[in-house]
Amino acid sequence: MKRYLGLDLGTKTLGVAITDRSNTIIFPHTTIRFARENYDEAIEKLAPIIEKEGITDVAIGLPINMDGSLGYATERTKNFIPKIEALGVKVYTVDERLTSVEAERILHDNNLKSKEFKDRVDMEAAVLILESYLRSIS
Repeated sequence: MKRYLGLDLGTKTLGVAITDRSNTIIFPHTTIRFARENYDEAIEKLAPIIEKEGITDVAIGLPINMDGSLGYATERTKNFIPKIEALGVKVYTVDERLTSVEAERILHDNNLKSKEFKDRVDMEAAVLILESYLRSIS
């Protein structure tokens, strides 16, 4: 059975969200922190999660500029994808425009304190990315 992971890649963090075993509920899982643009370190920390949780498919946010153009962040993500695929999972991209803004709005609406807010925004963005992907395939 398939099991899904959602990812929101930044320059120093990787937000991670995961489905339950029945793929009906999506949970924020963790925020992986790594040295600036050290994506090998990010993969080293992501690999045990994929293995332990039996992940088969990964949805990663693809940063596209508001005008539809592709920039440095898009290239960074495209270069990260083969590293994820090397872990034996299928990777799908999701247009992530405004997911961080929406994640911040959700967290703000839930009255999280600034420390909690900062720790959760990447995970919440990963939840939104995974929700978008699962809606697109259903």
